[in-house]
Amino acid sequence: MKRLYHFFRAWAGSVGHGHPSKKIYVIGVTGTKGKTTVIELLNAILETAGKKTALISSLRVKIGDENIKKQTDNSMPGRGYLQAMLEQAVDAGCNYAIIEATSQGVVQFRHKFIEWNAGVWTNLSPEHIESHGTFEKYRDAKIAFLRSVGEEGGRIFLNGDSEYTGFFANALRKFSPVTYSQNDEATARLIPRVSPARSAGDITSSPFLLSDFNKANIAAAVAVAKSVGVDEKTIEDALRHFKGVPGRMELLQQRPFSVVVDYAHTPDSLEVAYRSLRSAGDLISPKGRLIAVLGAAGGGRDKWKRPEMGKVAAKYCDEIILTDEDPYNENPETILEEIASGFSRVVESMSHRPKFEKILDRRTAIARALALAQPGDAVIMTGKGSEDSIHVARGKKISWNEREVAVQLLNDLRNGR
Repeated sequence: MKRLYHFFRAWAGSVGHGHPSKKIYVIGVTGTKGKTTVIELLNAILETAGKKTALISSLRVKIGDENIKKQTDNSMPGRGYLQAMLEQAVDAGCNYAIIEATSQGVVQFRHKFIEWNAGVWTNLSPEHIESHGTFEKYRDAKIAFLRSVGEEGGRIFLNGDSEYTGFFANALRKFSPVTYSQNDEATARLIPRVSPARSAGDITSSPFLLSDFNKANIAAAVAVAKSVGVDEKTIEDALRHFKGVPGRMELLQQRPFSVVVDYAHTPDSLEVAYRSLRSAGDLISPKGRLIAVLGAAGGGRDKWKRPEMGKVAAKYCDEIILTDEDPYNENPETILEEIASGFSRVVESMSHRPKFEKILDRRTAIARALALAQPGDAVIMTGKGSEDSIHVARGKKISWNEREVAVQLLNDLRNGR
């Protein structure tokens, strides 16, 4: 009955809003990681090309030049929200709508009755397993979305560098999907010219473009942009002026030690973030320490990943401060203990033993990390990114802005407070 209900709501939303997707070019982006970044990159390219855009992601809702306050934490809302947003985009004269397509949204048919013109798959790794039941069901939800794109006559873009590319390509072969790669000639021509050196004021003074992961996100945006006729010079210009995505490898300070805020909340994304900082010579000195502020979501969300995140942190970091992220109704101490259980699985085989401590209050934890930092070190806070609240027990939220908290604490540190 639930499936029928969600299917009916999707149909009713489309009918009630006059089938708006028929009147605008709709692009969906799915995958475990990188969805928001690809959406923001593609939006920047299309805007540079003079197009009017609308978008919805975990970061924001935008229609034309206006950012719309989201009424839900869900990045692919139901109850007709997407259809209403598309109708507003059409009324505002937008040429393109870019939508984050989540696996949970697909299971509830929120992608149905939208005429998709393009669908992008970024990557795949275990996530939302408790919600879907198995990794295979989670993977199949991604494929179901892309299949809908193909059935609507839309173009499908697959990340050619993933270990799952062959599986996706085979499942979608009747739609002749296009693969892109961070090593594509088109991307290779653009990235070095965007960031030829790490000079002051250059885009590479931010860690945003330093990782292969973000090069893959750029490759996805480039592939879609070129498919709709955007020329390389316009793409290069958009990338050169792209400031990054708030809360995604966002650099708050570079000297005397660097401070970065990132949304990483899975073992894979943590490893990418830590490895990127370790390899960034302008953000951490050869003998500099990597100091991590780390937590994990509660509420029964993917408990399996907590010790795995601990293992990754122990592998790359010198100092680890475990703290609250979004405990929901779980005991925060238990969450931190489960993360810490991963440390012992790797430290015995390592040449260095990272130090770690538990500080439940996140502000105090960040203050501690900044106080520990010395010139040449790097501090990275993960899990919250640009989110505006911390979810605690009984459905309550605590207002939170990781960037603002860190900047305030840095100012206090400079002023000796």
